[in-house]
Amino acid sequence: MDKVSEMYGTNVFNEKTMKECLPKETFKELEKTIQDGKPLNIKIANAVAHAMKVWAIEKGATHFTHWFQPMTGVTAEKHDSFIEPRNDGTVIMSFSGKELIKGEPDASSFPNGGLRATFEARGYTAWDPTSYAFIKDGVLCIPTAFCSYTGFALDKKTPLLRSMEAINKQALRIVKLFGHDDVKSIKTTLGPEQEYFLVDKEYYEQRK
Repeated sequence: MDKVSEMYGTNVFNEKTMKECLPKETFKELEKTIQDGKPLNIKIANAVAHAMKVWAIEKGATHFTHWFQPMTGVTAEKHDSFIEPRNDGTVIMSFSGKELIKGEPDASSFPNGGLRATFEARGYTAWDPTSYAFIKDGVLCIPTAFCSYTGFALDKKTPLLRSMEAINKQALRIVKLFGHDDVKSIKTTLGPEQEYFLVDKEYYEQRK
């Protein structure tokens, strides 16, 4: 049992791993982004990307991918290698904050509601720091949202994140009315009960 507990989550770049791999101040800034939705500047993103790359390579990863959920019912991935060729014929292992934050898969390969012609396809994946990166089959998988260049959601995650942000915004207004000004964010962990009953209006009108 002890061995299982030691193995659990070892391929996940979770909070425990972040604390071990990131400088203290970098972790604090990343935590603000995760907990409070604060913008993540490129300097912090570069530091996180470097730590994530070192951690992944130590575990045998050779590639990274922006992992997303297009409207196909399955997940999708766009793979890139950590390898960057040099002029002298050698290579270095590279992974920047820019590569961590944003990717550009071919949006025309996925359902897009006919938003644009194939030759005009633009699709962007954006890192979702609220979901932990993980390693699967030697690949660093980075959970992302998938949107068109005009901001239309092309996946199932973007509407979820937007709805959670809307709930957070309105819930904060309520708690502040009760004097809780120290609350910075509210996390949605449960949805409404799924048992709904539809009754014909004719029968509803007959009720007392």
